[in-house]
Amino acid sequence: MSEENNVFLIDSDELSPAALEKKHRLEQDPSVRTNHMEYMEGMQVINSDIKDLVRAAMDEYDYSAYTAADVQRALSNDSCSIEDFKALLSPSAAPFLEQMARKAEEITKNHFGNTVYIFTPLYIANYCQNYCVYCGFNCYNKIRRKKLSFEEIEHEMQVIAKTGMEEILMLTGESRAHSDVKYIGEAVKIARKYFRNIGVEIYPVNVDEYEYLHECGVDYVTVFQETYNPDKYETLHLMGHKRVWPYRFDAQERALMGGMRGAGFSALLGLDDFRKDALATALHVHYINRRYPHAELSLSCPRLRPIVNNDKINPNDVGERELCQILCAYRIFLPFVGITVSSRESVEFRNGITKICATKVSAGVSTGIGDHEEKYEGESAEGSEAGDEQFEINDNRSFDSMYHDMEQGGLQPVLNDYIYV
Repeated sequence: MSEENNVFLIDSDELSPAALEKKHRLEQDPSVRTNHMEYMEGMQVINSDIKDLVRAAMDEYDYSAYTAADVQRALSNDSCSIEDFKALLSPSAAPFLEQMARKAEEITKNHFGNTVYIFTPLYIANYCQNYCVYCGFNCYNKIRRKKLSFEEIEHEMQVIAKTGMEEILMLTGESRAHSDVKYIGEAVKIARKYFRNIGVEIYPVNVDEYEYLHECGVDYVTVFQETYNPDKYETLHLMGHKRVWPYRFDAQERALMGGMRGAGFSALLGLDDFRKDALATALHVHYINRRYPHAELSLSCPRLRPIVNNDKINPNDVGERELCQILCAYRIFLPFVGITVSSRESVEFRNGITKICATKVSAGVSTGIGDHEEKYEGESAEGSEAGDEQFEINDNRSFDSMYHDMEQGGLQPVLNDYIYV
């Protein structure tokens, strides 16, 4: 274990026998795991009924019951009801994908024109206290850990800002011990010097902590529920605060209660039944929108990337046609909501889907810690060691390349549409 340059190595071969035994027991014996539906000490309960509404709809959703006639009726309606949306997510909608895409494109152009927003993520730490079997950052993985100092954060942001980027999404691993709320807040204050729009994707926190981060300069919060199925969720999150399903579910609502301008939602498609997870994600947004109509809400649609623990996950593969169907259904059901397509997807898919329904894409992406200078300029700071990446990306385009490709495709790249007065 090395503390040099804030780097931390975890190697299962070097763990104590007691730690290895704990890992094995967590994997093999559910009775030793904490109750994933019970809040841990310090977790705020807001008594929201939205999770009950979403769970009920997801549990009763039988997508095999929908017919081609149901899909045709949904496509012919001027507005899309929840029942229509369920039909559009069903296997019966697959033959109607072209019609869905045309309708989604029309709706997108009516509400967003031909604009697409560009942002980039910045990982400032990859320490994590959770054991999530599908995640590259999980606490038992052998990876190089790093937490950026404030000087390193500012340097990374200067490198990114030089490209012309105006929106940044700041991420950490889920470890309060290494990346506490004050550390994140100070990093946000630095970001405010260089960027006009700032999001965070961090561990869920309480309302007062979201309020503090908003005061520091955070505009929006993104939280992945991963899967909305609590039973599957329990088998994937074996240890840590992330194990608590209801606390994570209510994160976006607590963020809006804390004054955040916007919130992002997502399931990690492929962890469980992707049609039910897609339904639950959209309904989560739908009910939040009804309760907080002023909020700027967005959906992401990441697919599970290949990892070493596939045998423990039993992933449900989601093909590009299925993903396109989900995204078109999202747009038809939620006309005003932003849709983000990440660099997990291919160049070809992202170029195509931005012309249909996606309104936001990432560019110049790195999921490593402290390597933007090397990525952007081909050199690294003297003596620095970057922390390892969370997952592999599929679209490595730079900001300039992404901007150019959008313009060539007839789209208008947008860097920021918010003015502070």
